[in-house]
Amino acid sequence: MKLTCSDSVRLVNGTSLCSGRLEVKSEQSWSSVCEADFDQQDAEVVCRELGCGAPSVLQGALYGEVEAPMWTKEFQCGGHESALLDCGRSDSARSTCSPGKAVGLTCSEPVRLVGGASRCAGTLEVKRGEWRPVKYSDWNLRDYSWSLKEAAVVCRDLDCGSAVSTGSTNEASDRSVWWIRSDCVHSGSPLRECALSSSSSSSSIVELTCSGKSISDIIYDSNIFARSGVLDSEA
Repeated sequence: MKLTCSDSVRLVNGTSLCSGRLEVKSEQSWSSVCEADFDQQDAEVVCRELGCGAPSVLQGALYGEVEAPMWTKEFQCGGHESALLDCGRSDSARSTCSPGKAVGLTCSEPVRLVGGASRCAGTLEVKRGEWRPVKYSDWNLRDYSWSLKEAAVVCRDLDCGSAVSTGSTNEASDRSVWWIRSDCVHSGSPLRECALSSSSSSSSIVELTCSGKSISDIIYDSNIFARSGVLDSEA
């Protein structure tokens, strides 16, 4: 069972560290939440509390049916709170939750590309407490070098297809940067779990470009093009 949690909320049975069925902890026990008592602003708070990106999907029964006990309050978050239990609450009108109506939540991975021509190109930044750019390489440390293999993981996490190119740009600032361990990335760990702090103030920063299409879309387009070529040659 995949599990992501804080002291008071968790996502269970998800397909990644930032997805799953929402459960809330109260008096040492975990309770499922009914979809009718939860909205987009509440989801924003949960994703932030878990260190994930913005909510991308909020839908009941995505990650299993509701499990007892049930949370008996309706959340009233403003969206700016740092923890779900900091939000206002009122008594729920429901004592049970219909099948298929337990909150299933998918937050985006805390990875982004900024400053490019599209959301699938630009300077790589990873959030682990705070957003920081990623250092490109260190000639002394092979395990901290960046290549298309690492770029492919980012493109996949962002649903941006395949990696087209990767390079670096020099950035002189007071911002801290992340090192990303290549061996950690290749082990299948989330990018944020492979990030180590570096206080370098002038760094070679990762820039990358993804195809902007899923691999299946690329294969489909290629097949259409190939068939078109065959048909043209036979005409």
